[in-house]
Amino acid sequence: MSTPIYELAMGSDFRRLQPELQDYFSLVPGSGVFGIGEGVFEVVGCRQRWLRPLLALTSGEQAFFPEYGEDVPFRIENHAHLDPFGRSSLTARREIFFPSSTRLFHDTTSAVPSRTSAPRSGPSGDTANGVPATRLVDYVGRYRRLSTDLDLSVTPEGRLRGVSRASRLFLGPLRLPLPAILDARAYAEQWWDAHAGEHRIQVKVIQPQIGLVLVYAGRFSYRLAPYVPAGPAVSLAPLPRYAEPERWERRL
Repeated sequence: MSTPIYELAMGSDFRRLQPELQDYFSLVPGSGVFGIGEGVFEVVGCRQRWLRPLLALTSGEQAFFPEYGEDVPFRIENHAHLDPFGRSSLTARREIFFPSSTRLFHDTTSAVPSRTSAPRSGPSGDTANGVPATRLVDYVGRYRRLSTDLDLSVTPEGRLRGVSRASRLFLGPLRLPLPAILDARAYAEQWWDAHAGEHRIQVKVIQPQIGLVLVYAGRFSYRLAPYVPAGPAVSLAPLPRYAEPERWERRL
């Protein structure tokens, strides 16, 4: 798999991203390297005090958390790999260093065939009618019990915008699509700040009945690092054990 999953999903639009964003989203399985980002969230967490006790009940899922803070350091690792079902995937593992605790927040974004059946016309993932043949599904949290479809677009400035849609819960054998009235959507934007020489990101999770559930916005530096020990056996290895979830989910 030599084409990054974001390029597969975005097709030719991927090349409209800022060059630094193209580099950020260009990890592929078997490359022998992973990404490390370190920076500061100017704001992160749940601003609504009344909602925090409810989020505390779900903190074990490592997807939501009750804290809120400003100028909070964080670290992210990006690992490109094949998931146990053979899908090209990108797992992001975030550590958020609140003064009282460190929270983990991680997810795996997997490339799956688009609902359109048109064949691909080239390595970018565009189909003959201009529709990408691949879509991205994001599996969230320690147990991957929540998944969403990702809609991606590029701004005129070359920023990446993403919106999560059509969330599903996986509870044992049950697959439960969330109705629109209950579903929360994540609105994300990431870009390269040339003046500061840093990456920038901002994300808002909004539930229509509650309002703003979670927000984080900040800046970070980013670099690639080799897996250690280096070599062909490691470069083709699966996701490192410490970055694996407690369970994987195959359902869409």
